[in-house]
Amino acid sequence: MQAVISLLTAHKNWLVLTGAGVSAESGVPTYRNSEGVWQRQQPVTHQDFMAQHSARQRFWSRNMVGWRFMIDAQPNSAHHALVRLEQLGLVSCLVTQNVDGLHQRAGSRAVIDLHGRVDTVSCMACGLKQPRAAIQTWLEAQNPEYSLLAGAIAPDADADIDHLDYSSMQVPDCPSCGGILKPDAVFYGDSVPKERAQQAEQQLQQADGLVVAGSSLMTYSGYRFCLWAQQQGKPILLLNEGKTRADAIATIKIGGSCAEVLQRWLYAVGD
Repeated sequence: MQAVISLLTAHKNWLVLTGAGVSAESGVPTYRNSEGVWQRQQPVTHQDFMAQHSARQRFWSRNMVGWRFMIDAQPNSAHHALVRLEQLGLVSCLVTQNVDGLHQRAGSRAVIDLHGRVDTVSCMACGLKQPRAAIQTWLEAQNPEYSLLAGAIAPDADADIDHLDYSSMQVPDCPSCGGILKPDAVFYGDSVPKERAQQAEQQLQQADGLVVAGSSLMTYSGYRFCLWAQQQGKPILLLNEGKTRADAIATIKIGGSCAEVLQRWLYAVGD
């Protein structure tokens, strides 16, 4: 811990990349275990969602049940510590792989939602954007039997109810043009928008180092931040319980609670 704090306090301009481990203490579980192994039902891919009505039925049946858990989740001490570190000028930018919006709800301002957000929905044909909460009202009215279900929450407001028959599920269409509605999150099989990735890369170029908090970095969209930092000769600090894809190139790594390390960082700078 002392070596970690010494590295953190030696620089004053960190980019922090957060993953599901930061939201875990808010009751939002991770997709992978401590070994980086997938531990949940595979989510609907972007390609299937766009091509198959049945895939959209599966997605919205799960999402409708999981949404109620997502809106109840509250920022935890890790989120609040990152807010204070930004206010102190120690964190220049926060890039999150999470889609729950908890960093903004906690008060962080310089945030890039790398994988988007699940609290807004857009039409894939005409681009109409609307709040996800409005979709929930429609879903529950059109699918009263599903609205009574209780499922286990997943990181993207999904729920594990695949054992149920969702063939009669009514799915929402765009109220303007009738097109396909999709949450504003990067689905599996899709890519981070190019401009968003470039913005995040530019922020890293301006930073003194990279902190990865609560991510196994098994997806390339997160792992490439470590590759960029390595190419730029900048320190890479990993805060994660279990192994990550970047263990071999990290400057230093520590397990345990992300919140505890972030709080110790604040204490070390006299806050």
